[in-house]
Amino acid sequence: METGKKAMLTFITGGARSGKSSYAQKEALAISPTPVYVATAKRYKDDAEFSARINRHIADRDHRWTTIEEQLYIHQHALEGKVVVIDCVTLWLTNFFSRCNYETQPSLDAFTKEIDALLLTDARFFIISNEIGMGVHAETEVGRKFTDLQGWANQYLAEKADKAVLMVSGLPLVLKA
Repeated sequence: METGKKAMLTFITGGARSGKSSYAQKEALAISPTPVYVATAKRYKDDAEFSARINRHIADRDHRWTTIEEQLYIHQHALEGKVVVIDCVTLWLTNFFSRCNYETQPSLDAFTKEIDALLLTDARFFIISNEIGMGVHAETEVGRKFTDLQGWANQYLAEKADKAVLMVSGLPLVLKA
């Protein structure tokens, strides 16, 4: 483990509907009977489809889970000694990206600072992300900047992780153990 690091981190990445959340939840429940789920999504009143996605994720978890909704500063929550699933980096980064006026470097700096703070917590983290750079090339400058930001954030997490898993069609492929 790195100097100063207390946390154990499993980084889980993959495409949309690849089984990332299900895998993370199963792994967390294998370690703790009462894990914590941190939802990073921002709710939008006028987006029924996104609300349905959020509700599906909520329905995937039962009474054993404690849910925290936090869009930016996860390290400020009492997570010591907990098993924590953070879902997901893409939405979390979007929150930093919009707050930083769609600038890549300040967004990445804020995100990596938050990861570093989390890693000083004596906890077991499962952090879920998306591999958006493996898909269609973004048409807009902001889209391309975000794709770059997501790629750099994923690289940072993979470097810091004790274990990294790529989910493909519901199958976990261990990249780092």
